[in-house]
Amino acid sequence: MALESQAGALSPVMVFALVGALGVGAQWLAWRLRMPAIVLMLLAGLAVGPGLGLFDPARDIGPLMAPMVAIAVAIILFEGGLTLNLQSLRGAAEGVWRLVLIGAPVGWLGSTLALHYAAGLDWAIAAVFGGIMIVTGPTVIAPLLRQARLTRRPAQLLQWEAIVNDPVGALAAVLAFEVVLVLNTSETAVSAVWAMARGITLAVALGLAAGWGLSRTFREGKVPEFMKVPVLFAVLLGVFALSDRILHESGLLTVTVMGVYIANADLPSYAELRRFKEHATVLLVSGVFILLAASMDLEALALLDARAALFVAITILLVRPLTVLVSLIGTKLPLNERLLVAFTGPRGVVLVAVAGLFGERLVALGFEDAARLTPLAFALVAATVVLHGFSLRPMGQILGLAGQGTPGVIITGGSQFAASLGAALRALEVPVLISDPNRSRLRTAREAGLPTFFGDILSEAAEHGVEIMNFGRILAVSDNDAYNTLVATDLAPEFGRENVFQLKRAKQEHARHALPASLGGRNIAGDLGYYDLARRMTDGWKVRTTELTDSYTLEDWQGDNPDAIVLAEFGRAGALTFITGETTPKGASGNRLLALAPARNETPPRAKA
Repeated sequence: MALESQAGALSPVMVFALVGALGVGAQWLAWRLRMPAIVLMLLAGLAVGPGLGLFDPARDIGPLMAPMVAIAVAIILFEGGLTLNLQSLRGAAEGVWRLVLIGAPVGWLGSTLALHYAAGLDWAIAAVFGGIMIVTGPTVIAPLLRQARLTRRPAQLLQWEAIVNDPVGALAAVLAFEVVLVLNTSETAVSAVWAMARGITLAVALGLAAGWGLSRTFREGKVPEFMKVPVLFAVLLGVFALSDRILHESGLLTVTVMGVYIANADLPSYAELRRFKEHATVLLVSGVFILLAASMDLEALALLDARAALFVAITILLVRPLTVLVSLIGTKLPLNERLLVAFTGPRGVVLVAVAGLFGERLVALGFEDAARLTPLAFALVAATVVLHGFSLRPMGQILGLAGQGTPGVIITGGSQFAASLGAALRALEVPVLISDPNRSRLRTAREAGLPTFFGDILSEAAEHGVEIMNFGRILAVSDNDAYNTLVATDLAPEFGRENVFQLKRAKQEHARHALPASLGGRNIAGDLGYYDLARRMTDGWKVRTTELTDSYTLEDWQGDNPDAIVLAEFGRAGALTFITGETTPKGASGNRLLALAPARNETPPRAKA
C-alpha cells in the first residue's frame, strides 16, 4: 500500500537515510567522545522529532513504524540469543537462573506496586505494565558493557538476564492483559489460559525446530556458504511472524530460543554468522532508538508529572536493587558483584514498543489512564539509559569490577622480548598478559613476575579464563608467522584492526608471499622479525622507557639512540600508542618512549629512565 504524502512529510527513502545517518553518526561521535552511544542516539531522536519537528514517524512512515520496530527487536533478540553459549556461563549460571526464575516474579510484583502507589495507575494497568518492566534491555546492555569493560561474571549476569527476560517480560504482559480481557469482556478464563499455554508451547517448539533444522542443514552442507546468512534471516522472519500470529508477542520467545539453540550447536560457521548479526544489530539498535525517540510528542510528554518522577526514582533505587538482592540470596556471588547488578537495570526498546501496543489496547477497553503507559515507559528508558550510561563504568571501577586506566595488552608468544616489553608496560601500570601454548617459553615472564596464560589465546579455555574486557590491544610476537597472522586476523573484529599488531613476516615484501590487507595485523618493531629480535635480545638489548621533557626532546633522544627502535609512546593522559610503519611518535613533553635499545647505549644523564 502506498504511503500518502502529507504537507512537510519526508519520503520513506529520506526517512531511512536520516535514521541511518543519525544512528550511526551518534555511535561514531560517542566513540570519539568516549560517551555512552545510547544517550546520544536518544538526544538525536528527540532533537529531530519533538524538538525541531523535522521528523514524525507517524506522519512520515505511518503503518511501517510498528512492523519495522517489531522486526528489528526480533533480530536484536535473536542476535542476543546467539551470544548465550551455555558453556560460557560456568560461575554465573546460578545467578542467571535466579535472576530469571526468582527475579522476574519479584520484579513484576515490585513494579506493579510502584506503578499503582507511586504513578497512580489502576491495578489492571499496573499489572500489565509491571510485567513489561521485567525486561532490562539487551539493546542497551550490549553497548554499555562494550564501553564499561566489566569483569566476566557480572557482565554475563547482566547480558543473560537482559536477553532471557526480554521475551519473559513480554509474555508476562500478555498474561496480565489476558486476565484484564477476561474480567472486562465476555471471554472466558479457560479459553484465555488455553490460548496462552498453546501459544507459549508452540513458540518454544517452533524455536527449537527452526534452530535444529538450520543447524543440521548448515552442518551437512546443504546450504552454500554465501547463502547461510540470507537463509538464516528468512527463517528468522518466518518463525517470528508465524509465532506472533498464534500468540501476540510470543515471536520474541521463539527467536530467542532459536538463537540459543544455534549458539550451542557448535557450528563451523558460527563466528561468521554472529559477526554479521552484530553488524546488523548495531544498525537496528541505532534505528529503533531514533524512531522511538522521534515518535514522542509534546502532548504525551506533558502527561509526565511529579508522580512519574517518583515512580522512576522508586523503580531505579528501590525495586531493581531489592529484586536482584532477593534473587541472589544464598549464592556464592561476592557482595560487590551483587551490588553492581542490583544498581544496573537499563530499560530499552522492547519496553517502549510493548508498552505502546498494550497502552492502545487498554485504552480501547476503557482504561483512560493507559494513555500514560508510553510516556512512562519512555521516561524510564531515558532515565536509566542516561544514568547507567554514565555510571556503570565508574561504579564498576569503584567496586573493583571494571578495567581501570589504560586498556591492557595481551602478548602472544613467550620470549625474552615479550618479557622485556611486558615489564616496561607493567612499570607504566598498563595491564599485561603473556600467552603461549608452550609452558617453558613462559619461564622468563614468570620469573619477571608477569601474568601469564599457558595455552592458546584462541582456545575456549582462554575465552572463559581470560578477562578480555581488561585488554584493548593484541601483540602477536611468536616464532610462527602463520600463527601470528591467525591470531591477529581472528581477534581483529573483537579488538578492532587498529589495535592488533604482529611481527613482520618473512618475505612479506615479495608479491608471492604478500597477504591481503584483510589478513594479519599491523607490523610492530620496524622491519624486525622474530629471529632478528631474538638475536638482539641475546646481545643484551632490552626495552627501555625514557621520558621526554622540554630540555630533552625527541630529536635529542634520537641523536643519543640512533640504533634504537621505538615500539610505543605513552602519553601523560595514559594513552598508549604502538608505533608502526604508518605512525611516528608525537614527542610531546611528558610523553614516555618505549624503545628496544642496545646494551651499550646507556640512558643519557639528562633523560629520566
